[in-house]
Amino acid sequence: MLNSFRYCLKISASITLLILFSSCENNIKEVQDFLADKNLPVGVAKNINLIHTDSGRIKTRLITPLLHDYTNRELHPYQEFPEGIQIVNFEKNGDSITLIADYGRSFTKTAISEVKGNVVIINHKDRSRLYTDQLYWDQNTHYIYTDSDFTLYKNKDTIKGRGFESNEDLTKWNARDISGTVYVNEND
Repeated sequence: MLNSFRYCLKISASITLLILFSSCENNIKEVQDFLADKNLPVGVAKNINLIHTDSGRIKTRLITPLLHDYTNRELHPYQEFPEGIQIVNFEKNGDSITLIADYGRSFTKTAISEVKGNVVIINHKDRSRLYTDQLYWDQNTHYIYTDSDFTLYKNKDTIKGRGFESNEDLTKWNARDISGTVYVNEND
């Protein structure tokens, strides 16, 4: 009788587990839709140090303490960097451009990124620096722009204004509503 009770208990446990596992089946699309409806990320990563290489050469390095992945959004999928981001872009000749911000968001479909909060872009080769509170970056055209206040330090020049656009290495730029000190070489 004890053996028959154990046998029935094993059968009951097996049937219960089978029912439990079969009822927990979820479609990946259903899970993504559920997370999108609840405004939850499909993934979260901490302490990222991502290095992108091409033909053995480091091209880009991204460092962030926290990444939220919202690529499950149907209309506007994006990745969010709520605790800050640092991106270093390395050129073939050894020059580099660094972007630092307190917050970032990168939209997957449009390849437009927004960074804000103590935004700094540094061109290490010519020692130019741009400071602003908000900046947009078009990854396809390698173009940056802001309608916010900015300060640009380039050589001995200090230029302040509201509204700035440039290529991402700050070598060709346009600014609006500017003031500041610009040194002119009379020989040029």
